Amino acid sequence: MYAAERSRRLVAAWLLIGVGMTVIQIALGGITRLTGSGLSITEWNVVTGALPPLNEQQWMLEFNKYRQTPQYQLLNFDFTLSDFKFIFFWEWFHRLWARLIGVVFAAGFVWFLVKKHFRKEMINPLLILFLLGALQGAVGWIMVASGLTGDAVYVKPTRLALHFIFALGLLCYTFWFALQLLVNKAQTVNSTPLRKWNGWILAALVLQLLYGALMAGHKAATAAPSWPTINGRWIPENMFAEQPLLLNFIDNKGLIHFIHRGLAYLLLVLIALWTARMYKEPGTALFRKTRWMPVVIVLLQAVLGIVTVLSSTGIVPGRWGLFEWMAQLHQLAGMLLLLSLVWMLYIVRRNLKI
Repeated sequence: MYAAERSRRLVAAWLLIGVGMTVIQIALGGITRLTGSGLSITEWNVVTGALPPLNEQQWMLEFNKYRQTPQYQLLNFDFTLSDFKFIFFWEWFHRLWARLIGVVFAAGFVWFLVKKHFRKEMINPLLILFLLGALQGAVGWIMVASGLTGDAVYVKPTRLALHFIFALGLLCYTFWFALQLLVNKAQTVNSTPLRKWNGWILAALVLQLLYGALMAGHKAATAAPSWPTINGRWIPENMFAEQPLLLNFIDNKGLIHFIHRGLAYLLLVLIALWTARMYKEPGTALFRKTRWMPVVIVLLQAVLGIVTVLSSTGIVPGRWGLFEWMAQLHQLAGMLLLLSLVWMLYIVRRNLKI
């Protein structure tokens, strides 16, 4: 029994390291986007791409490849080699960190397999985890490829959003798997109403994060750098100016602002009401110690979102300033809010049927 418990805790620690590395990876993706670095590497060389250019000749070769892209020709035509090296670093480091995650999981898998720490019930979740990781890498390249042809100077916002949501899915799955190994049933709470609230709030948050990614992809913060109104109006003009109608939901900056902000207000209200209900539930010690997390994080997330929008007027191309810091922290808070909801979903179960 002791050996089985030790194995579960070791595998869970390995998974939590993966959770931490994935959070960093998503944050690096945010930096890559904010610095406009995502299209600096025009090829996907899984092995050979692990090393950056090591001499001037190699740097010029990579720079010349970048010069063939629409982003260089239409936007960054005045870039020097030094400018290119800056954006190249962030995209390279983002990809390097992804490779390191792969190494950590692959090496850990082999070690745990040799040491016989894996139990039968762990195998299928591990296979799904590896498949999700591979899928995320493929989606990332599809996203980058969308900005390398035609007249695109950035990746397509919808593909950026897809890449972001897939990353969050991988993050949540890994976290859930770790919780299955760490938290026993005696620490959970049975409450069908609280779990239903949790499910609806989680669905609303996923939609809001999706629209946050569309905000980022469209660089929409500067389209309405005001609060609480959207450019002086509670309901922005021309929300359905695009044709066909459904295109507005992914392309119209005014409508994207309206939906993203509206979902933020809805989440604030829902999580506040849900938390009030949780405080009426005695629950377990673990439940009582952690039920405060979602409401505190959602308040922080809302404040960071407001400051991000208001500071967008101070954006200076090529310079990291207040807006970039706020946008990065806003994204981080969004991930923490998501993980806090997944945590509560795990420890609050449906009432047992009698």
